[in-house]
Amino acid sequence: MKGIDGAGTKTLSDSEEAENYRYSQAAYVTKVSMVLNFLLTCFKFAAGVVGNSTAMIADAAHSLSDLITDIAVIAGLKVARKPSDSTHNYGHGKIETLATAFIGLVLAAAAFGIFWGGFQKVIVFYHGEGLPEPSKIALVAAILSIMVKEWLYRYTIVHGRELKSDALIANAWDHRSDAFSSIGTMLGVGGAIFLGGKWVVLDPIAAVVLSFFIFKVAFDISYKSLNELLEASLDSETYRSIEEALLSTEGVLGFHELKTRKIGNAMAADVHIEVDRDLSIVDAHEISTQVEDRLKEICGKNGHFSIHIEPCSDSEYYKKNSSGTNKKTRL
Repeated sequence: MKGIDGAGTKTLSDSEEAENYRYSQAAYVTKVSMVLNFLLTCFKFAAGVVGNSTAMIADAAHSLSDLITDIAVIAGLKVARKPSDSTHNYGHGKIETLATAFIGLVLAAAAFGIFWGGFQKVIVFYHGEGLPEPSKIALVAAILSIMVKEWLYRYTIVHGRELKSDALIANAWDHRSDAFSSIGTMLGVGGAIFLGGKWVVLDPIAAVVLSFFIFKVAFDISYKSLNELLEASLDSETYRSIEEALLSTEGVLGFHELKTRKIGNAMAADVHIEVDRDLSIVDAHEISTQVEDRLKEICGKNGHFSIHIEPCSDSEYYKKNSSGTNKKTRL
């Protein structure tokens, strides 16, 4: 519970302590990612330049975008953990969603840059100009990148799901897209090195093909985040669970005006429940409290719930027809 201890020091509530723990863990995971991304970006750029590999330079640019998104995630999480105040009654959780959307947009920009750079090289080649053959250092960099980025994906996705952080999960898929990018780079560079001759064009072709995969990941991440910023409802499975909880709560004779949304990593629900019109205010409030507890079981203790109590217009009807269609009205 939040309050003042014996020494006059302000103590944190359980939810605030949980949110601080969540932030510290998410920030630590992201900082690990930042260090590895920085080292990997430097090595890949050097390998791309020294090894004459367009695909590897494009791959390095993708890793640089990962470094930028790591910074965005940390900044977003830091602001999102701030408690609610007079001007942000529901907290600052939307900042995390905004950071996630930013990751998607940066990924899309990186995909376009990779596509354009590779496409120009392919056009130059088919106009009769030669392309430099990449060296083996670019191939080594691609293999190293695959291993590091796949490990980062697995490390980040586990913590992202554990902490229920969309920003971390989006960042994990950013790592996975970079691993896929490096697989294509490895194939393109390897083919150019070992086949030689006209096959040097495989290097920029690999960059073009991989740009489409990266763009797909960027679209999925951005769409989900922008949808949340536009106050989209919760997923259908969670929505049905809320409906079932309302229907099965003793004393709830019906409900309507059920509206749901996400605020950062927290879920929110507003609903009007109908109770027996002859109940006292105390009893009606007790039913409302039971509904709120049920919603917390589904949406988490950090959720935001608004429950409006209304007298049921026909209590006897609902007592005889407990599965009345009005109970399932969704607006």
